[in-house]
Amino acid sequence: MHILINKKYLTYGQYKVKCALGKRGIGHKKKEGDLITPIGQYKIKFILYRKDRIKKIQSKLKKVIIKKNMGWCDDPNSEKYNKLINLPFNFKYEKLFKKENTYDIILVLNYNMNPIKKNKGSAIFIHVVKKNYRKTKGCIAIGKAQLLKIIKKIKNNTEVKIVHQK
Repeated sequence: MHILINKKYLTYGQYKVKCALGKRGIGHKKKEGDLITPIGQYKIKFILYRKDRIKKIQSKLKKVIIKKNMGWCDDPNSEKYNKLINLPFNFKYEKLFKKENTYDIILVLNYNMNPIKKNKGSAIFIHVVKKNYRKTKGCIAIGKAQLLKIIKKIKNNTEVKIVHQK
């Protein structure tokens, strides 16, 4: 069973929840920072999570605890572009240990990872939604309780299919 994402919903089997997407909707990603959620089929590489906020996470997927010195490189000029990094770091990055709860749980999708193409876009995550389902920079965001529920059921071969429907 796979996860389907379209327009405003994430569906997994019979389970359907509202989600937030990139500010410019679903489409073909052109470059880093274009605010588009990329059409395609992706694997979930691993789960990143805040151990201080999520006590027990049940999943068959690989889990990595987010530490205060962790980030994700989104600078195409770096050799570490579109990879997990340790801070301090000399290139542009997004900090993963945040005060807000959006990165309490992150499903890391394998977008632009094999091979990594410079400027093609980085870090397509499924993470916790902001209040009022505010648009993202290209990620998919759902409620924390819903994300925890889905994580329990997904397997290593679960794919995420992002489709554009009118």
